[in-house]
Amino acid sequence: MSKTRIQWIDLVRAIAILTVLYIHATDGIFIISTDSMMHFGLYSRIFQFISLFIGRIGVPFFLMITGYLLLDRNYDDERIRNFWTNNCKDLIIITVIWAVIYALSLQFITVKSSAVNPVEAGNLFFSHMWYMPMIIGMYLSIPFVASALKNFEVKTINQATIVFSVLAFAVPFITLLLDMQGIKNMSIQFSLGFSGGVYGIYIILGYLIKKDYFKKYSSRSIGLLAAVSFIICVLFQYYAYFRGYNFFLWYEFPFVLLGSFALFELCSRMGTVRGYRIVKFLSKYSFAVFLVHNLFRLPLLPFASRLPFTEPVKAIILWILLIILSYVAVVIIYRIPRFGKFILYMR
Repeated sequence: MSKTRIQWIDLVRAIAILTVLYIHATDGIFIISTDSMMHFGLYSRIFQFISLFIGRIGVPFFLMITGYLLLDRNYDDERIRNFWTNNCKDLIIITVIWAVIYALSLQFITVKSSAVNPVEAGNLFFSHMWYMPMIIGMYLSIPFVASALKNFEVKTINQATIVFSVLAFAVPFITLLLDMQGIKNMSIQFSLGFSGGVYGIYIILGYLIKKDYFKKYSSRSIGLLAAVSFIICVLFQYYAYFRGYNFFLWYEFPFVLLGSFALFELCSRMGTVRGYRIVKFLSKYSFAVFLVHNLFRLPLLPFASRLPFTEPVKAIILWILLIILSYVAVVIIYRIPRFGKFILYMR
């Protein structure tokens, strides 16, 4: 990708990191629970519901990029070992290093200020680190999945994807609806860990998009799917709030899957990307920004929360500050000889 970049992939990657920063800015200002939302006005609630959908686009985009770029390859024993060495080993090391960095930073802040709750600060600091073991697990499995996909027709892969999607997304959604109606003993779970679960399905969708499986559907139809998914996500959150049900929009929600897939598919149909120099810059440092941005979020929160504006404006200001400071930081770190690229996992 460093030699022959795909413009729309860079655009999707740039959007992904900006939406990740956006949701972390938003949930820094808003406390996402039914009780806390009672203190906000109607427009602030709607802003929060919309923001949660926007913020949930980032991780599916990153995963679909992974499937698009890495599953349509040939892996033999030597290539698998090289893939693990060049990707998984370094990523594991980087994860440990950044976990230590965040732990030390948390210790420094909690010691310096007795007013800081160490548990809440820790939740903020490490809120993004769940992604690291998940993606490492995906990387370990990718060569085997890619080799298996070579032996099946797209039709068979599509059928399997539909079945797994129903089990991973539709069944939990039905359980959620029953739980909201007070039916508590209808929890239906399937063990999908070997398939990668909901995150594996996002990766497979990236592969199917690479194979042009969805090109038979018009852009208008795909755009309508994205719009309907967005509306349902917002309305469902409001419905949960109206019923007093503490619902948290996450990646297993079926309309997050459909909405992010539809947007990714639309982006794959783009030609030249306008303002590509900026997009390329944002894309190049996206994962590095993901690693470092939470170091700035906690120190910025007290400043942003005291601003004399409404919560949505505070969230937007915090988001902009996170973007600026994170990108400035990674550009500086990147220029440290030998150390910079490694610590930022810049390939």
